[in-house]
Amino acid sequence: MDMVRVTEAAALASSKWIGKGDEKAADQAAVTAMRSVLNKLNIDAEVVIGEGERDEAPMLFIGEKVGTKEGPAVDIALDPLEGTSITAQGGRNALAVIAAAKKGHFLNAPDVYMDKIAVGISDAKGKIGLHKSIQENIKTYSELSGKAIEDVLVCVLNRPRHEQLIKDIREIGSRISLIEDGDVAGVMVTADPESDIDLYVGSGGAPEGVLAAAALQCTGGYMEGRLTFRNEDEIGRANKLGITDLDKIYSLDELAHGEIFFAATGVTDGALLKGVKLFGERGSTHSIVMRASTGTVRFIEANHNFSRKDWVL
Repeated sequence: MDMVRVTEAAALASSKWIGKGDEKAADQAAVTAMRSVLNKLNIDAEVVIGEGERDEAPMLFIGEKVGTKEGPAVDIALDPLEGTSITAQGGRNALAVIAAAKKGHFLNAPDVYMDKIAVGISDAKGKIGLHKSIQENIKTYSELSGKAIEDVLVCVLNRPRHEQLIKDIREIGSRISLIEDGDVAGVMVTADPESDIDLYVGSGGAPEGVLAAAALQCTGGYMEGRLTFRNEDEIGRANKLGITDLDKIYSLDELAHGEIFFAATGVTDGALLKGVKLFGERGSTHSIVMRASTGTVRFIEANHNFSRKDWVL
């Protein structure tokens, strides 16, 4: 419940900027609200996946200490607003996301791109992965799931860099669901039994990849990631975090492992969660809260009364 209070606060704050075309204001509102609630929790936490390095982000930066310092030592991975463009444009699938684990249980991923593949099948390790072409992965998924190749639905970020990937998927006869942003949600829905999405593939943010891996450890599924670098500056960021094998393919357990708590709250309506609804001095949120060790997945609908002094608590 502590984790979901954090994401609820961020979602409610950023929701006031839905459709207003101001990405920075929406993100800043989410960051400020999330940090405020985090610092009220009885944890001794360090942000390992956050808004950027200290010189790039004023708060919730990588290395920042949060919490009252009176509780257990944990690492925090977060994205106060996963889908800033979505929120600014009033689109779908924007989320406020956080995950917590013991020290050292998240990959300290630099803020670079990551090639990703995710599937909602837990025993896919060694069978589906980045060592194979997308067409080979689709064929393997078809064999594992019993689903015809032409019925397989692949989620891909709608970006120019994915032009060849999209061609390859269509060439084999499979279907594609293009999304404009929000690849954490794109990965998560592969493990949602009510979703039609079978695989997620493509290149997106590495920090979002770690958050998505944390979610899959709770829901079941498999994922791999490989960091990609556009210049020497990005390679330098990786080196600072101790990453020297630039071609390494990270398994799900290498991205996130152990006892993980994960929470997300919808900012805008999406495939996984409903977005924030505001009614004057009241508002409603729809969240998911998960725990890796038990595999428990809870959906929480909450009504908030903003006229109360400590409504977020």
